[in-house]
Amino acid sequence: MKNKVYRRICAAILSAAMAFGLAACGNGGNVELNNGEMQQVDLAELEFPLKEKATLTGMISYPANTESNPNNRTIFKRLQEETNVEIEWTAIQADQWGDKITLAMANLGTLTDFIFTANFSDNDLLRYADQGVIIPLEQYIDAYMPKLKAVFDKYPEYRKMCTDVNGHIWALPWIEQLGSEKTAIQTVSEMGFINKKWLDYLNLEVPQTVDEFEQVLMAFRDHADELQEQFHIDGSIIPMSCIVNDGSQDMALLINGFGEGYGDNDQGRHIAVTDDKQVICTATQQGFKDGIAWLHKLYTEGLLDPEAFTQEWSTYVSKGKSGRYGVCFSWDDANIVDDFSGWVPLPALTADTRNVTPENGSFTSGFDRGRCVVTAVAKNPALVCAWLDQMYDPFQSPQNNWGTYGEDDDFDIFELSENAQGERMLKHAPLGDASPVEVREAESVNGPLAVLDEYYDVYVTCPDDAQYRLDWIRDYYTPDMKMKYVYPNVFMSQEDTEELSNLQTDITKKINATRSEWIMNGFSDADWDEYLQSLDAYGLEDLLAIFQKYLDAYYAE
Repeated sequence: MKNKVYRRICAAILSAAMAFGLAACGNGGNVELNNGEMQQVDLAELEFPLKEKATLTGMISYPANTESNPNNRTIFKRLQEETNVEIEWTAIQADQWGDKITLAMANLGTLTDFIFTANFSDNDLLRYADQGVIIPLEQYIDAYMPKLKAVFDKYPEYRKMCTDVNGHIWALPWIEQLGSEKTAIQTVSEMGFINKKWLDYLNLEVPQTVDEFEQVLMAFRDHADELQEQFHIDGSIIPMSCIVNDGSQDMALLINGFGEGYGDNDQGRHIAVTDDKQVICTATQQGFKDGIAWLHKLYTEGLLDPEAFTQEWSTYVSKGKSGRYGVCFSWDDANIVDDFSGWVPLPALTADTRNVTPENGSFTSGFDRGRCVVTAVAKNPALVCAWLDQMYDPFQSPQNNWGTYGEDDDFDIFELSENAQGERMLKHAPLGDASPVEVREAESVNGPLAVLDEYYDVYVTCPDDAQYRLDWIRDYYTPDMKMKYVYPNVFMSQEDTEELSNLQTDITKKINATRSEWIMNGFSDADWDEYLQSLDAYGLEDLLAIFQKYLDAYYAE
């Protein structure tokens, strides 16, 4: 306890020192900061287009090999015409963003009015708020951001998710609804895919149980020479591949049917919520133990790619594009294989039970709490917020998220069309041989936005690559989602956020290392007991208590 109190005192002193340093540093000398109090303006002054041109400053990231000047992008050109607001951008290449944004936030002399693509963590938001570098936005949202307020009014859970324990909103969110609750596109991340052409050639059915799945993999292994010849495969046959402990590329979904069916889908936190609203560690359950033992059996039988524990993304994809896999895992099979028409999703497998544990946070669909912040150097925060509110327009948000129409080049993610009521609507255009990712990166600007389910076929069509994944979720997985709850996207206090981060560092490292070790080499009951003891020593009980505290609060409101 003494050490914990000492650390808190040191942290407070350091925070105060940093705040003083921030106020004094910067190329512009002393910078007058907004103290966070609401600065009211006449609404007539915020009617777009403004009567007189205004200039604001913003900071944004952009993907490598795309347009580096945001004002050359069609989306921002149109926004300037529609609002009469010019943005002087500081643009940073995305792969350099992490380092440079940290430096930028510490230099008030060059800090911009807002950070458009901040992507700040909860800890970042609370730290910058404590230092006085960013300002609270809840009053500005209610007064000057009617488009975002309308989203919050219709979906109050998003306002709750944006609000800290003291009632403040420090950032504007990114919201992308593609399905909801148990049909949301995020409910299953590490989706399995099985080679249907190989199944058909060997007269096999898509497996439904772990035993059937094992027999299919053995058939792929035992008929490797025939498969190579029949499908003209250059390279050895790999019955199953993945990237262990790598999110969507992991094979965690395979063991979801063991024990009570909790699985281990949240590889960052290894938690799930029971039907009586208790937070548990999935990696200490009997189902985890039995599932890992079964995966070890597959490994010893030569059914799992031995490189699955070490391979990089590029290697994983290269082998998949060569047609060598019988089963693989990813967000979309098109990421891994060339002829994805010959593949089908692998359903949940029955072991002791049949269940799919939805990903934590997925019931409220895509959400980023820290997408955009308004800084304390903004002299007219009401205007900044009013301009940013335009990003939440139902016709604007899809463009910011995916791209636009009417470009001067060959890239067009949308064509301007009409909905059933004869009103303008963004229709996804055929891309031919163009990569959807490349087109989106070339046109989109991201930032704060909201694309809601009710917008589809009214303001915008659903992307094809999202629609077929939504269909997969609904048809293959939703019927087997037996659990009532997922852990919600809660906003913890700075103290709890830091404590949780410290606890998770050792606990997650231990769990993930153990998963890999045991799948390759197996384990004994004594190993299991020692593993549980080590997690207790790392503070697993304290970690679960923090999660439980916020889950209880979330459902108490």
